[in-house]
Amino acid sequence: MVIEALQTSRLANGEAENSNCPESFLSPRQDCKRRHGSNGTIATPYDENCTNEHMVGVSSRDATEDIDTNIQPDVVFKKARVQRELTLQDMYNQDSFDDDDEDDSDWEPMQKHFEIMKWFCTNCTMVNLDDVVHCDICGEHKESGILRHGFFASPSSQDGPTDVELEFKGKYKDMQSGVSFSNRCTAIGFDERMLLHSEVEMKPRPHPERPDRLRAIAASLATAGIFPGRCHPISAREITREELKMVHSLEQIEAVDLSSQIHSSYFTPDTYANEHSARAARLAAGLCADLASTILSGRAKNGFALVRPPGHHAGVSQAMGFCLHNNAAVAALAALAAGAKKVLIVDWDVHHGNGTQEIFERNKSVLYISLHRHEGGRFYPGTGAANEVGIDGAEGYCVNVPWNRGGVGDNDYVFAFQNVVLPIASEFDPDFTIISAGFDAARGDPLGCCDVTPAGYAQMTHMLNALSGGKLLVILEGGYNLRSISSSATSVIKVLLGENPGCELGDSAPSKSGLVTVLEVLKIQMNFWPSLASRFTELQSLWEIYAAENKKKQIKKIRRADAPIWWKWGRKRLLYQIIKGHLRVRSRGVN
Repeated sequence: MVIEALQTSRLANGEAENSNCPESFLSPRQDCKRRHGSNGTIATPYDENCTNEHMVGVSSRDATEDIDTNIQPDVVFKKARVQRELTLQDMYNQDSFDDDDEDDSDWEPMQKHFEIMKWFCTNCTMVNLDDVVHCDICGEHKESGILRHGFFASPSSQDGPTDVELEFKGKYKDMQSGVSFSNRCTAIGFDERMLLHSEVEMKPRPHPERPDRLRAIAASLATAGIFPGRCHPISAREITREELKMVHSLEQIEAVDLSSQIHSSYFTPDTYANEHSARAARLAAGLCADLASTILSGRAKNGFALVRPPGHHAGVSQAMGFCLHNNAAVAALAALAAGAKKVLIVDWDVHHGNGTQEIFERNKSVLYISLHRHEGGRFYPGTGAANEVGIDGAEGYCVNVPWNRGGVGDNDYVFAFQNVVLPIASEFDPDFTIISAGFDAARGDPLGCCDVTPAGYAQMTHMLNALSGGKLLVILEGGYNLRSISSSATSVIKVLLGENPGCELGDSAPSKSGLVTVLEVLKIQMNFWPSLASRFTELQSLWEIYAAENKKKQIKKIRRADAPIWWKWGRKRLLYQIIKGHLRVRSRGVN
């Protein structure tokens, strides 16, 4: 589970079309082009022209087959990449010279190479020409201070970066050394070694899933005095292979581990790894597991996992969509092992968590609810239709709310929470709640192209906090605009700390497409959750009223286009009837 270079790449995280959506930054409510190819196929979340000509992507299955045949890792991850310099060539036209030049047979045009000076926006990774001071897409200053102060930094002024990372690490380690948990505290999971996971290969633009995502959130929390400060860290550990085998196949685990032996490798064209990635994934999963057990034991009130790489696309047997190990699944099983009987996972990442659904689609102890862009399967990863409800006796334990368009905002999300998420979750009555918190549905995100605000995320967190006696773990997934992800994460953590989410969003009506989506989901899910039947009937009546009012508006528009009454029955009546075809003039034949 990007912009101008997106014009030459297929997005996705997810990303899934051959177009860009700069409008999402300038006017978030403007519709973005749907993320699918011209042939209707699903593209990867992010693909910087990564074809077989440039690289060989390695899936877990491929890696396993190579391991079984004793092929060396450097052969498994062999890549043939072609790099081109962005240059201009000043060619002189021979015809432009005077005709009296006597002998120019040995003349060769002078070739001058002009390097295009460019810079990549720290906030959105958009490429800009060197003479531009502010990003053409998101408006961020060339020397943005977002990695120093997070979203508190001014987007329009110069504020050069400092080594805030070392300062953050020092404070974090000092707190870890003397940590003592209170059952009313909010725990934070973070480890600087997760920042070492990055794409090595130089591409036309930086990969959207980059270490700066964590740096921006950490800078925002530090500037706000939230962390280090009001939250408590937990010590990081690497998840064990035995714990991972409860979620992933052995082949998938070995494929991820194998990447630690290679400087640069790819599981899919958009899912990279370097020699530090396997450890980063194990640390992320270990932190999520320990946070779950810490909260469930009562040593912490709730928690936020500031981790990467993300996880909800990682399935039983494959790493994909920027994800290596499924952090939410590991946390859910850790909670069950710690004594929880039922675990709820709410996934509000803009992309469907196909990996999480696959892992738990037969498990009645884990209820998985996802809200995501779907668009009839044309948005990455193409799964998550409303009729995907679970299998083998666990029908109803997968709930998908598939938006049929981009630009979805707070009103539709809160409406879906009120009418789908909370009623089902309340009937399920979980002992522990996990949020797969991707912030790529946030306003300004280059991959999601939706319009959820920090206030919207805070409101949804507040609504879920009422479940499970407040035992709530938020796990970072996607989100690729640093200003959006850091402001949204900060708002969520403030709610975990007990602050009021602010403005109420529940009184606003949903969009027409949002209402249609919720009705579609209720019609399917009320077969498994009886409490939804009355709600479906109520919303069906609301839809009929809406449709009737809409029909009246259409009739009025038609009438306005028709001729006025004085045209029909006044002096112009004859002309009107001739124009409308009511009278036919018959010519008489000549005898």
